[in-house]
Amino acid sequence: MNKSELAVKLAKKAGLTQAKAAEVVDAIFNANKGIIAVELDADRKVTVPGFGTFATRKRKAREGRNPATGKPIKIPARKYATFKPGKTLKDKVAK
Repeated sequence: MNKSELAVKLAKKAGLTQAKAAEVVDAIFNANKGIIAVELDADRKVTVPGFGTFATRKRKAREGRNPATGKPIKIPARKYATFKPGKTLKDKVAK
């Protein structure tokens, strides 16, 4: 399912127009200015009870190897997004 298909299903389920549902989906999931992205960028968690938790983690800088040449390279530290599904979602998917 992609974002527009999600908006169509949301429109039917919530009794919204497809345009309004698309705005809602975009307001939550847009990678640049969506609610989840903005909160993660500010190092805050987003928890939806029963569904899961979006959070960030930090990976330390480390040394790796270039697989083509075998030479050591420095891999910089970085922050990345994670998702941990909630119990209700885990149970639903496991059926």
